[in-house]
Amino acid sequence: MARHIYSCPLRWSDMDAFGHVNNVVFLRYLEEARIDFMFRLAPGDGSPSFAGGSVVARHEIDYVRPLVHRHAPVTIESWVTKITAASLTIAYEVKDPDQVYVRASTVVVPYNLAEERPRRITAEEKRFLQEYLDQEPAVV
Repeated sequence: MARHIYSCPLRWSDMDAFGHVNNVVFLRYLEEARIDFMFRLAPGDGSPSFAGGSVVARHEIDYVRPLVHRHAPVTIESWVTKITAASLTIAYEVKDPDQVYVRASTVVVPYNLAEERPRRITAEEKRFLQEYLDQEPAVV
């Protein structure tokens, strides 16, 4: 099972009054990694996969330890834990080589923007997602 690796820069504005990355900012980090995975990596050679849109149906996030602002980026690993006919679940770890800061998951629903309704996952999308499928949940 492959994992998508995203190097996420930390911004000065990500910090809260306590000197660490604010909890809400982690959702932005997950979004950046998810967009990189689904919209940059997935389409490959001109494929229309996921280009029509998607919506987030659910987020779940466990904060393991504080992340203090620094100049070095943090790594976000993401993979797929579930694929249904019309949704997928992406799991994440926001981490450094020796430490995990956040474990999270997002349920994503492919969406037809023109028709303003959810749609099914295509065969091409499913093939791509299965390369990243690991049905074992991460240990918190």
